[in-house]
Amino acid sequence: MSAQYVKSPEAIARLTRQQRRVTQDDKTEPAFQNEFWDKKDAGLYVDVVSGEPLFASTDKYDSRSGWPSFTVPIDPENIVIKTDKAFGMVRTEVRSAHGDGHLGHVFDDGPVEAGGLRYCINSASLRFVAEADLEKEGYGDYRGLFTTSTPTASTSTEEISR
Repeated sequence: MSAQYVKSPEAIARLTRQQRRVTQDDKTEPAFQNEFWDKKDAGLYVDVVSGEPLFASTDKYDSRSGWPSFTVPIDPENIVIKTDKAFGMVRTEVRSAHGDGHLGHVFDDGPVEAGGLRYCINSASLRFVAEADLEKEGYGDYRGLFTTSTPTASTSTEEISR
């Protein structure tokens, strides 16, 4: 893609208190009390700071953890993995490559048939781009990730009639 994904002072200034707390201060939002933990709509989850595409709804599943969980990132180059030794334990932190924001952690207790990983991600680190808005938002190159066989709640009447 030709898009440039960067962390800018303007993007940081637009963050809500919770988004700043999670992405810039490496905190975690409460389980089951976040925007995307149970979202089922088709679309992309992009970095709230840089806009880089991180995860697709096609790789999202209900891990029963209370946070959005994904089996794989869209492009591994947009993800940075770091060792996190906070709180007296060793975990694997997930950060966005271009936005350098804390996203969450990756664990090895995901669905075996999908590779066995669970990317447990904070909603506050993400912005959702609905499948119907991919072109308008500049993510049209990712349309191929989605196959719409039946209309969803986010599918417009215009799209159905095409």
